[in-house]
Amino acid sequence: MSARTAPQAATGTQVFLLPDLGEGLSEAEIVEWKVAVGDVVTVDQSVVEVETAKAVVDVPCPYAGRVVALHGAAGETRPVGQPLITIAPPDGGDEPAGHATYREEERAGSGNVLIGYGTGHGPARRRRRPRLTLAPEPVAEGAAAPLAQRAPGSAPVGGGVAGPSSEPRVPAGAGVGAPACAGVTTDGAVPPVGGGTSPTGGTAPLVISPIVRRLAREHGVDLGALRGTGPGGVIRRCDVEAALVTPPDRPTADADRPTADVGRLAPVAHVGLAPTDAQDIVIPLTGIRRVIADKLSRSRREIPEVTIWVDADATALLATRAAINAATPDAPVSVLALLARICLSGLRRFPQLNAHVDTEGQRIVQSAGVHLGIAAQTDRGLLVPVLRDAQRLTTRELAAALAETTAAARAGILPPARLTGGTFTLNNYGVFGVDGSTPIINHPEAALLGVGRIVDKPWVVDGQLAVRKVTQLSLTFDHRVCDGGVAGGFLRHVADCVEQPALLVANV
Repeated sequence: MSARTAPQAATGTQVFLLPDLGEGLSEAEIVEWKVAVGDVVTVDQSVVEVETAKAVVDVPCPYAGRVVALHGAAGETRPVGQPLITIAPPDGGDEPAGHATYREEERAGSGNVLIGYGTGHGPARRRRRPRLTLAPEPVAEGAAAPLAQRAPGSAPVGGGVAGPSSEPRVPAGAGVGAPACAGVTTDGAVPPVGGGTSPTGGTAPLVISPIVRRLAREHGVDLGALRGTGPGGVIRRCDVEAALVTPPDRPTADADRPTADVGRLAPVAHVGLAPTDAQDIVIPLTGIRRVIADKLSRSRREIPEVTIWVDADATALLATRAAINAATPDAPVSVLALLARICLSGLRRFPQLNAHVDTEGQRIVQSAGVHLGIAAQTDRGLLVPVLRDAQRLTTRELAAALAETTAAARAGILPPARLTGGTFTLNNYGVFGVDGSTPIINHPEAALLGVGRIVDKPWVVDGQLAVRKVTQLSLTFDHRVCDGGVAGGFLRHVADCVEQPALLVANV
């Protein structure tokens, strides 16, 4: 992905344009500026955090010098190819003595901006986000001390960098004396439980997602007053939304003193009735939410989809998984991995479903490889990370790839290329405790297999009633690529392999 630049001005300034962020991504929303006008930046320094339709990424600048202009404010959407930041030589001159060193440093970068990986001039190294040192000032008793203050045009506090707004934003987990690993790095590492230390001696709120921070800021929610429900106490988006729905306790006479009950929500006086002071919550349809809405709406408009389903006895499948994991406990295989293997076997027999319709060319394109999409629910919404050429992987390799990919998707560290290009999707909605569904096809794919929960049900085995592990399988398919015979044959093959996993041996 190459970074396009505007013509260089006569004064030596460089205008860095928003680069191409991936397949089908034409714009990005500015989440947070990491530099301010007047700051000096180096080659490959991360200057802004943006949210695309696929992920939240850091954008490194391929130029070194002094920031003279930031094009766009936090929350603003910028199209690809439009100015993002303007960089001038360090002293602002045309070409001062010694500026050759600056030019040499600039030429060291290739000019190809790969999001999260620098400009490609040597081995890529991910950078930790800069931290703000919290410097409380003496205040009167009972008053809240500011986290940090910075006068316009002054140097960043504590070596960190603040955005263009008057109030610098503190990265989650940062604090006085916080270690370098106390926050979230660009490689997706999760910080240790507890976060940093606040100026008042308490614990700073543990927030990983920049979307959560932005949502809290827009609605005036104090993250320090929330108790996170995520792993290790991480504050998630649902925690902020819950705080918006339910008002906090009414202040008492000594409410100005912090207590241990700050994060508790007040009970509703009348069960079933909303509080009298409740207000509608308005959530802008932006970022991943807007892309999900657009993609699903397009799927419903263009694809004549049909859903068929069948119940299957999964007792033997679970027994097979238990036998595999007992033999090699160090490399466990999940039920989802076995279902993925069964789907690959079915697509080999019925390749018509591993396809898409080219409406402009009026043709059906069957893919040579199976790029298997796995529907994953995350805090940012429903994502479908893709395992490319999944048919080349063994069952154990599938299990490892599925675990790594879904974990990265939920952590929000997958690059956009890993979220596009699927040819068939596997959706395990049984994890939500439901039996069946009629899902919408992931456009432009032609089919999607859904798997319900596996539960004990009465089942007839050899003429006798028995209790078996039963699941419901559903196939939603594009009726343009095939008729019911092909779709039914595929679903029956999948069900047969679930009930008799030994059938897979004949197709592997």
